Amino acid sequence: MQISQIQIESKAVMAKLLWVGVFSIAMGFLEAIVVVYLRKIYYPGGFLFPMSPVSPQMYLVELVREVATLVMLVSIGFLAGKKGLQRLAYFLISFGVWDIFYYVALKLFLGWPDSLLTWDVLFLIPLPWLGPVIAPVLVSLSMIWIGINLILLDELDGPLALKADKWLLLIAGCGLIFISFIWNYTALIIRSGFLPQFFILAENSEFLHIVYNYVPEDFNWFLFFAGELLAVFGMLKVLFQYRRLIQETARELGAQFRM
Repeated sequence: MQISQIQIESKAVMAKLLWVGVFSIAMGFLEAIVVVYLRKIYYPGGFLFPMSPVSPQMYLVELVREVATLVMLVSIGFLAGKKGLQRLAYFLISFGVWDIFYYVALKLFLGWPDSLLTWDVLFLIPLPWLGPVIAPVLVSLSMIWIGINLILLDELDGPLALKADKWLLLIAGCGLIFISFIWNYTALIIRSGFLPQFFILAENSEFLHIVYNYVPEDFNWFLFFAGELLAVFGMLKVLFQYRRLIQETARELGAQFRM
């Protein structure tokens, strides 16, 4: 690739990353503002476990809100990316930035969380995700790092094609992280005998009563860090696979800057 072409494409990529970041920051603040209103209603004394009970109808409304949020993040990925891998990468970046600035905004508005080890309800789909705040923040940082690397490789040195072993590591890592987040409530569902009713739990008042009286104690750090390591290792293998192209592009850009 010629130096002039690299410069043009790199500027376009940086501009796109900038606007995806701006959108995601704004969305993080908007999400936090919604939560501020909800906590003023349900947690006037501050958010703590056990959670304040809500009706099955309001629980379903919250599920719809989360689906809408995910649709918006996926949509920005489709708008920013030209093809499948780019769209995935921009989604990862958007999700990561959104999630981090959601917590930044909550800290500014409510002074919460008290620390990065404060427990939070992360998602409700397909069942509640729980974890200390530092866990989703670490995941978000990893998502941003992976997404940016995929974009730069594909846009400047592409087309990028990930081999099966890289996909396996990335997917396995994501799977373990997901399991670590739903570990507590999965165990609760199994222990309480609600597994046969899994697909209608949102309408089960008895299950919701148990959920709202549950206080998490232990997080499965082993599964979480195993997942993080697998995902990061998978991305490092991708970078190693394309190391020559990365070095050539860096040399070309470096030569231009020295001129």
